Amino acid sequence: MHSGDITIENISKIEGSAGLKVTIQDGQVTDLKFIIQDYRRFYTQVVKSKPIAGVPAFLSRICGTCSVSHLFASLEAIEKSQDIKISEQTRILRRLAYDALMIRDHALHLYFFMLPDVLGIDSILDIPDDPNDFGHTLLHDSFDIKKLGTDISNTIIGAAIHAPFPTIGGFVKNPDPSKFAEFIDRLEKIRPQVIRGIKLFYDWKAELFRNSDYLCLRNNDHFDFLEGEVINSDGKRVAEEDFYKFLKAVVIPYSQAEGYVFSDTHEDYLVGSLARLNLNLDLLHPRTKADISQYLNFFPSNNVYDNNLAQAVEILQAVDDAIDILKNVKINPEEKPVTKPVKAGIGVGVVEAPRGILYHMAEVDDKGMIKDYDVIVPTSQNQINIENDLKKFFQENLDKEEATLKLEAEKIIRTYDPCMSCATNFLKLEIIRK
Repeated sequence: MHSGDITIENISKIEGSAGLKVTIQDGQVTDLKFIIQDYRRFYTQVVKSKPIAGVPAFLSRICGTCSVSHLFASLEAIEKSQDIKISEQTRILRRLAYDALMIRDHALHLYFFMLPDVLGIDSILDIPDDPNDFGHTLLHDSFDIKKLGTDISNTIIGAAIHAPFPTIGGFVKNPDPSKFAEFIDRLEKIRPQVIRGIKLFYDWKAELFRNSDYLCLRNNDHFDFLEGEVINSDGKRVAEEDFYKFLKAVVIPYSQAEGYVFSDTHEDYLVGSLARLNLNLDLLHPRTKADISQYLNFFPSNNVYDNNLAQAVEILQAVDDAIDILKNVKINPEEKPVTKPVKAGIGVGVVEAPRGILYHMAEVDDKGMIKDYDVIVPTSQNQINIENDLKKFFQENLDKEEATLKLEAEKIIRTYDPCMSCATNFLKLEIIRK
């Protein structure tokens, strides 16, 4: 293909709308636009002048898939604005709930969206209803894994989506520990299933190498999705409250999502599981490292497809961390949320959503009302990196069939696990020859 436009106007069955337009002139990719549409929903405007008590639960509605991420980031931001120090019980229960989120959310992406790509089929509906079929085995693994993550979420925070128990300063209802022994047993039983999935993505030979930079939270004590400093591949460390200063927002005129680059280098970067494994490999749970050591030699990796392998590894990490917590946590059922008189203040909450760094900033007035609010989501941070990966792919593969270009572009977008990636086949391709 020497000249023409590849236009993908509608990405269906996704959260929001997106498209892709590639312009090719004389055998060169002269322009590529990954277009995120209908992105702005004005949540951060709606919460202005609202009391802080209801804001985290409202902002969890930004995303159904990872509502817990938005809930916990908002709670952290508001708690910091009010100088509220949560108890150790609250801290460990939030960590457990977050392990459950990663277990079910990563399983959804890997088995429902990526598995057909690995198996070379169109959809999970094409997997034979045959217990002897490997795809059938993997799909039923995912049912067990995902259900367990959901069940733990229901017990610890009241629901897997839009959880009602967490509140500013703690929990309105503490979990029932009588179910913990059952969860430990079920977590142990799914470990072989999780490891089977890790091997699957380790063996998958899909490749797209580009020397990206990576950004994630790092807690020097343990592998952590909720607490730490922001670091990049060069070892630069930034406190959570300074994260916004670390970035430069880039207006993308054809997209409803802002892009982001490093403020000092103006370089793109990648957030998500691949970044976390690249920069936090040494912090994995000892049992996780021991049982899958043969599958960790890909990290650090510049192959974007290894984001899937990294997610599979993180499921096992979350399983092993959850087992430890459930065995050791002591619940005080009478503990109440920490409260303080409201005051004016600014707080920043940074957590690792399944798809990467999620930033919430809350500015509160002296009456406990939101004065200003800001949210930066992982997909907008990855947008420029996705574009640059796609540019590299198209430039190196212009001699391939149009159907192949379409399928591979889908896989590249999907492997980032963006918030729009909710279907196996979602790109409509139109070729206009010049």
